[in-house]
Formats: sequence, C-alpha cells, structure tokens
Amino acid sequence: MEIKNESVLIMDFGGQYSQLIARRVRECNVYCELKSYKTSVEEIKAKGYKGIIFTGGPNSAYDDKGPKCDPEIFNLGIPVLGICYGAQLMAQTLGGKVSSSEVKEYGKTDVEFDTSSLLFHAAEEKNICWMSHTDYISTVPHGFKITAKSADCPVAAMENIERSLFAMQFHPEVQHTTEGMLYLKNFLYNACGCTADWKMSSFVNDTIQRLKEEIGDKKVICALSGGVDSSVAALLVHKAVGKQLTCIFVDHGLLRKDEGDQVESIFRKQFDMNLIRVNAKDRFLSKLAGVTEPEKKRKIIGEEFIRVFEEESKKLGKIEYLCQGTIYPDVVESGVGEAAVIKSHHNVGGLPKDVGFEGIIEPLRNLFKDEVRRAGLKLGIPEFLVMRQPFPGPGLAIRIMGDITDEKLEILKDADAIMREEFANNGLDKTVNQYFAVLTGIKSVGVMGDGRTYDNTIALRAVTTSDFMTADWARVPYDVLEKISNRIINEVNNVNRVVYDITSKPPATIEWE
Repeated sequence: MEIKNESVLIMDFGGQYSQLIARRVRECNVYCELKSYKTSVEEIKAKGYKGIIFTGGPNSAYDDKGPKCDPEIFNLGIPVLGICYGAQLMAQTLGGKVSSSEVKEYGKTDVEFDTSSLLFHAAEEKNICWMSHTDYISTVPHGFKITAKSADCPVAAMENIERSLFAMQFHPEVQHTTEGMLYLKNFLYNACGCTADWKMSSFVNDTIQRLKEEIGDKKVICALSGGVDSSVAALLVHKAVGKQLTCIFVDHGLLRKDEGDQVESIFRKQFDMNLIRVNAKDRFLSKLAGVTEPEKKRKIIGEEFIRVFEEESKKLGKIEYLCQGTIYPDVVESGVGEAAVIKSHHNVGGLPKDVGFEGIIEPLRNLFKDEVRRAGLKLGIPEFLVMRQPFPGPGLAIRIMGDITDEKLEILKDADAIMREEFANNGLDKTVNQYFAVLTGIKSVGVMGDGRTYDNTIALRAVTTSDFMTADWARVPYDVLEKISNRIINEVNNVNRVVYDITSKPPATIEWE
C-alpha cells in the first residue's frame, strides 16, 4: 500500500549504513523510501519527493565502473544531501575533484564546523564525527563552499545553498557522530521543508482505513507465528475486517517455553480473532531428525511450515487474500535496492505459486522493526509480546547445535526460561537488546553430589546494540550470571556446565547458527 505522507528518497549506492540512514530519517518523523541509485528522474518527479539523500558505498567516485546516478537529479530543484560516497559523487559529477587520500580516516574524528551553514545551524563549532573513507574531495565544484573540515580531510562538508545541494564526508546517521541527528534534522526541516507528519498513530488509523477499502467483503488468511511482525500485521487486518480474517498459528514446537499458549490466549481471548492452532511439533521433529547443518534446518522448517499452512488453508474454502508480516528490511535484504542479498525471506517471493490467492496484503511492508513495535503498542498488544526478544523463524532449532531431539528441546527451553526470568528480575530486560541460551552440543566432565557426570554445556548469549548490524557483548553483573548458572545446574536435567559468550559482532554473529 502506498504511503500518502510527504517523503524523502534515499538513493542506495551500496553503503553498509543505508538502512540506518532510513531509520534515522523516520526517527525525525519524516517518511522515506530506500531505492536504487538507478531510480529514474521521471519516477522521482512523479513521486514528488521533498528531498533526496545519497548513501555511502564501497566504490570510488572517479572510477568509471562505480555506481552513478542521473546528473539531471541535481537540476530538479529538490534538495540533495550526499553522505560519504554520495558526497564524493556529488563533487565529481558537478566538476569538482575526488582523490585518493594518503591518510585514511576511519573512526571517531575531530571536525570543525562553519555554524553559519544551514546544515550546522545551532551546532557546536567543534565535535566528534564518524569517518570511514579512503578517498576525499580535493576540489569543490564551482558554487560550493566548504562548511566543515578535519585535520586530514579538507572538505568534511560542503554546500551550494542556491541549488540546495549539501554533502558530508562523515556519517551523521551513526551514534558516534555526536550531533548527527541535528545535522539530519537541519537538512530535513530547514532545507527540505518537511513538517514531520510521519506519526505512528496516523499510520495505524490510515492503514486500517485503507485495508477496509482494499479488502472490502472478501476473506483473508494469515500465517501467525507469534512473532511481532505477523502479530501486528494480523491485528491491523483484524481491526479493519474483523471475522473476515482467519489466522493459522503453526506451532512447530520450537518456540520458547509456554510461548504457544501465550500467543493463543492473547489473540483468541483478548482480541477475539478467528485463530486455528496447529500443534505440529512431532511432524517437524520427524523431518529434522538427524539433521545437523543449520541452513538445512532452516530450509526444512520453512518448507514444512508452508506445507502445514497450505493444508489448513484448503480446509477453509475460498480465501481471496493472504496477509504477511513482511517488513521493510525483509524487502531490502532480499535484494530490492543495491544491498547484496543478505538472506532470502520466506515473506518475499518465497510463497508457492499455486496457492491461488487474489492478492497479498502486507500492511507493514514500509516499516522498520522499531516502527512495527510502536504500531503494536498503539493497537493494544501487550508490551511483553511487542517488546519481546528478537526470535529467529526456525526458533530453537538454530540454538541447538547438532541434531534436534525432544529431550534437547526441553533442556534448552528450561535453561532459556531461567535466563529470561533472571534478566527480568534484575531489570536487564530493559537494557540488554537480545539475550538467550544455547545448547552447545558439547559435553564435559563434572562432579555433582559424590559422583562424576558427563553432561551438556549451556552457553548464555547477551548483547547490546542499536541496530543489530554490530553488537557488543553485554557486561552482565557477575552475581546475576552466578544465579542463572546455579539455577540452570540445579533445576535443568542433564546440564553440568554454563558458560558466557563474550564475543562481539563482528567477528561473531549474534545467533550461534
């Protein structure tokens, strides 16, 4: 569904922070869309964007093989902000010069600002910015003036105020740039004239009204996983068309302890939704028997989920629409835009072609995860469900190293429940971004009572992060770790050792598989 609000276009040149730029713009209550650098001038005119942001990227602006936009974009009269590679591309395209730097800047850098610049209005004259570049703008184009510099970067920012063209060599979107959000707001509000009308309450109300009009009196089906995305998508449709929606909750037995019962209770009792719960644990475990390779586990679970969903949906007769919890990162990561295909999402292009629906309803397709959570709270979904830990689609299957058995599942569910309970008891659930237990597949010698044991090792994983693209291991107080360890050893069968993972991302990932 198309968003009606004023919007800004973010042109993606393959930068690692492209999605983060979009999230920061949304945090300024300005709607934005992340699209390829190949987006045509005709489309830009038709969409009526209030501003354009060029992202960073790994290429050199003077390389003929590097990504280039249509130069006519600079003549549209729409304000443009170039960031990192985007800044260099602006300089190179408009007659300036970009050169390879003898001194490469990477990390926190002291920058001096011209606070008479529109972008740096009300900013400090000196501050810390995050640099990440090997090239630099050595000569600014005609009509531009330099508005910021560092010791090793003579053009840390530049602007042509008459043409509303702006450029920053540093990254305002990352937290390490102290006043980065101020610089972005100055561009969005002062240069582009955005009115910050992108509010979650209006999104929820507008979406429900559009769904009513789009669906009419037809029937909708939704695969409800119990996760935040599918839950919020389903409730938006339910608010629009009520009992015309039927949710199928495929419980594959790989959820966290008691989670299936919680999902059923909330959506059936609190919201009075049509809900079919399919208890398919035995079916999934049978398919997973003996499988140890993580990607194979994912594929088996994804395919079996679709099979179960198909079987149940056919029992319902004619259904016109399928509702999915696709969110914006799913679309971008699946190769829409310039980022490489990071992972294939079953919500994006992975559905069987013969299901026979007239259309797909994706009410969250334009939202980031934090926006989905805010929408969920506006809809009245309990906070513990909306704000719960990120949880992978394959569930506990990828937190059990090696093959999956019913016994291993019960061990991990109990250990994970203890960890989550103690984090909540000590207020860590509000400050640590993700935390969970892993059954490592390692057995070791221990002593319990007067006897020797040879049992399982549980690993605890907890990280702090702002964007899940990078993460640091959480400094959990020793007494909390000690209590969790003692409880797991004493309360969970067949565990005699607990370890804590102190690896950041990178080099590790947050999940173990």
